[in-house]
Amino acid sequence: MTPAKLFALIQYPIPHHLLSRLVGCLAECRVGWLKNALIKLFIKQFKVDMSEAVEPDPAVYPTFNAFFTRALRVDARPLEDGLVCPADGTLSQWGRIEEGRLIQAKGHRFNISELLGGDPLRASTYRNGSFATVYLSPKDYHRVHMPLAGTLTEMVYVPGRLFSVNDSTTRHVPGLFARNERLVCHFETEQGPMVMVLVGAMIVAAIETVWSGQVTPLSGRVERIRFDQPITLERGAEMGRFKLGSTVVMAFANPLELDAVSPARDGGIEVRMGQQLASAS
Repeated sequence: MTPAKLFALIQYPIPHHLLSRLVGCLAECRVGWLKNALIKLFIKQFKVDMSEAVEPDPAVYPTFNAFFTRALRVDARPLEDGLVCPADGTLSQWGRIEEGRLIQAKGHRFNISELLGGDPLRASTYRNGSFATVYLSPKDYHRVHMPLAGTLTEMVYVPGRLFSVNDSTTRHVPGLFARNERLVCHFETEQGPMVMVLVGAMIVAAIETVWSGQVTPLSGRVERIRFDQPITLERGAEMGRFKLGSTVVMAFANPLELDAVSPARDGGIEVRMGQQLASAS
């Protein structure tokens, strides 16, 4: 048995939510010496470039979470043309959705209906569209931005587990993104319907959006929230953030050719928020 498979297997019996909430409490700690020690250790361990931050002094942040979700300077992530990457991270999988199925990792596919919380009508919109998955590691900038301008039509909270979403786990836990707790955000864009799924993960204490604040954790059932007043966000605008690392899965109803990256590969490609992924046509 490989170390990666063993790591995936030992996650099954772990109390994911309890562990994540405990870490979340620590990340909100305001005891000065403790939060400063955590931030300094994190910066050293993951080689975080604080020169990109609006506030480069780690001691100024009131909590670890405030540091982790820090804003960047406006010139740190210039927007390129077309459809842009929503976050810093690794573009792990991308391509066409084939008969409603997406690639999770080599040898693993999952159903978009399950990803969207068991909504076959919504899922049919994306049955033969395109998708892209961006994994945010601990070292990355953790705000999520709009790849296209869009108007929010519905937000769906889907309860689930909180497996790690790193490469080792995605290779060995079937249907991982459709198992984990997640927030499904439906948008209408000039390129047609688009959905952005913010997938929770182990020790991710919460997911926030710019229109609702902190959303997770909610109840143990699927919750659908529609918006009577339109919420429109421009391309490149912040739409949400993770309190600790996770994954964004984007799906588009219309097929898109990702022209800023090379063809399929295992291991993924490092990307940055604002980088062009596809031409808008």
